[in-house]
Amino acid sequence: TTAMLTQVFLTAGMDPTAIIGGKLPLLGGNSCVGKSDLMVCEACEYVDTYLQLTPAVSIILNIDADHLDYFKNLENIIHSFHQFASQTERLLVVNGDDENTKKAISGLEIPVVTFGIGEKNDYFAAEVGEETGVREHFALIHHGEKLCEIHLKVPGRHNICNALAAAAAAHQLGARPEDIARGLSDFTGVPRRFEILGKPGGVTVADDFAHHPTELTATLTAAMGMGFERVWAVFQPHTYSRTYLLLDDFARALSIPDRAVLSEILAVRETNTYHIYAKDLADKVPGCVWFTTFEEIADYIAGKAAPGDLVLTLGGGNVYQCAHMILDRLKTAQTIK
Repeated sequence: TTAMLTQVFLTAGMDPTAIIGGKLPLLGGNSCVGKSDLMVCEACEYVDTYLQLTPAVSIILNIDADHLDYFKNLENIIHSFHQFASQTERLLVVNGDDENTKKAISGLEIPVVTFGIGEKNDYFAAEVGEETGVREHFALIHHGEKLCEIHLKVPGRHNICNALAAAAAAHQLGARPEDIARGLSDFTGVPRRFEILGKPGGVTVADDFAHHPTELTATLTAAMGMGFERVWAVFQPHTYSRTYLLLDDFARALSIPDRAVLSEILAVRETNTYHIYAKDLADKVPGCVWFTTFEEIADYIAGKAAPGDLVLTLGGGNVYQCAHMILDRLKTAQTIK
């Protein structure tokens, strides 16, 4: 969403400064310095980092149970977002379909604009559909008025919501509907967000940053609706605490694709005091297999994937390395044939 909003501002000639968590192709990097008074910044709730900010405008996309090693429970996360929202000076742009977000902003006197799929929102998507060569298409509606039509090159209902958030914020800050439409339609995504790496031998290999059950569900649901013969999800669990505390949620998400393959859990900043292992998650997912090394995963996938399949690596760590190993093996197999 940060990248989408930055692209809209650049398209509109609004010359923003931006700090983005991923690389924006239009910039060739993840930041830019503009001459206007607009600054777009991606904010992270982990260890309450975003409470160091006092934004003029805040976009809250959704609130979920995550970072429970720090927050302990969902109620504490909602309280944290309430504090973040209260530090916003001019406007809150929030997901009107998300109950936790609505709880977080309750009682605040700051002006609120809502976005979402539901028609009760100030900005919502109508005429949602797919077209050849385009991942998602929808009409942007504001208070009953059709502002523009948007053709997204990034897949999934979650990206429609991201685009709605960016569109709502941009429109509130003076961007014209035609610039919103062009900026979002020209947006090609950022690395590690359903990034297509190649299609050797008719097998599409892609990589995505999703590492929370809600993110996995959104990405894998989108993938399953894209017409592939089979969807292979190669997932690297990210932190012992998240895997242990959300184990059943992960199992439900990983049951969505046709095949699920797991690597070992990436420790990141933790030691395994939870005594949780990839096998514990694999045992809860029908047909799931797990391997100790990326090399083993790459060998397994290269031997099983067939033309028309999608192989999608997922995780917040270094699983993209596994994606490139798979890609190399498939290319080698294609050359030998």
